[in-house]
Amino acid sequence: MSTLIIQNGTILDPATGTKRVADLLLRDGKVAAIGSNLGTADVVIDATGKFVTPGLIDIHVHLREPGDEEEETIASGAASAVAGGFTTVCCMPNTKPALDNEAQVEFVHRESIKAGLANVYPVGAITKGREGKELAEIGSMHARGAVAFSDDGVGVGDASVMRKALQYAKMFDAVLMQHCEEPTLSHGAMNGGAVSVSLGLPGVPQEAEQLMIARDLLLNRLIGCRYHVQHISTAWSVELIRRAKQDGQHWVSAEVAPHHLLLTDEACRGYDTNYKMNPPLRTAKDVAACISGVVDGTLEILATDHAPHLAEEKELEFQYAPNGIVGLECALPLYIKALVEPGHIDWMKLIALMTINGARVVKLHDRKGTLAVGADADVTIIDPDLEWTIDKEQFKSKSRNCPFDGWKVKGRATHTIVGGAVKWAL
Repeated sequence: MSTLIIQNGTILDPATGTKRVADLLLRDGKVAAIGSNLGTADVVIDATGKFVTPGLIDIHVHLREPGDEEEETIASGAASAVAGGFTTVCCMPNTKPALDNEAQVEFVHRESIKAGLANVYPVGAITKGREGKELAEIGSMHARGAVAFSDDGVGVGDASVMRKALQYAKMFDAVLMQHCEEPTLSHGAMNGGAVSVSLGLPGVPQEAEQLMIARDLLLNRLIGCRYHVQHISTAWSVELIRRAKQDGQHWVSAEVAPHHLLLTDEACRGYDTNYKMNPPLRTAKDVAACISGVVDGTLEILATDHAPHLAEEKELEFQYAPNGIVGLECALPLYIKALVEPGHIDWMKLIALMTINGARVVKLHDRKGTLAVGADADVTIIDPDLEWTIDKEQFKSKSRNCPFDGWKVKGRATHTIVGGAVKWAL
């Protein structure tokens, strides 16, 4: 039996409400015990002064394989994940071809096992080819292990198709993850407003996001399908989610990315395409609203929207460059900077936002997102006081499109353990 003991760390497990200094014993890929004097083990790690948490989970990443392997592969994305402390990630279906059938779902599972790093779970497409016209094979993909469904990169613009998707997914208790962007309003390069006007760039109005959220909430009000809003970016979007929950729509969840907690559209003034993303960077008022949404529980999940691109693509003019940034390897300290250091939330809530909350959305919470005895031995050890500088050249990802390069930050994963085995150590 393979065994690993993590000694003297502060156990932080929001799923069980555990916060105490103790040892953690992992045996044969499972959590075996929490306590003291747990005996000997094949591997012993001293975590004095560090937090020992459930393995971090990101339910929204882009790994580009199949189709754009020069930007990222499942293996390189998994390497990037463990380097950032993430033990589990869910990859979006906007690949070439799209992840819209059971063969593609099985492909992701096989490549994840072959890589042997982070757990990679596929998110299947809602519609065939992500074209928004005809439902994809949701039932068969769900049976093969797709943990959610999304057309991410675009929203499902046809209300009739979306209503059918909600009804169908409800039968499987599957979650639909919506990229909320009204397609007739989405033709822009950045947030529509004073900054875009001054830069002479076409803007995406905030209503593009808000209209689709409002529409979907109305469509789903009586259906009650589990519905997840991806990468929230505007103040009114947060309010729409808040009101839906107050109205009793307990099946609604939402996420926010680090860049929408730390950056505004003012960053686009230099025409640096590393600040171009979708949804775009918004205003300071929107950032404050997103933070407030995290604080009051309206936004219960943190997700990176890790989106690799080639350097030559990002070197295009701002209007024509692709959207997206990489974020797995620097997300943790950025969340700390945005939320913990200013005192908005404490460490226990941060870990909940990065572990059990996401696990519940994709229904992995019976074995992941917790350090309860019997759970999968996915563990992240974090040094909360470690100061370091983000260096994109050190990333394990194949891509370097990161606006946070050179930022001085605090807090970092020092060990990432997946299935009881150390997959990354600082």
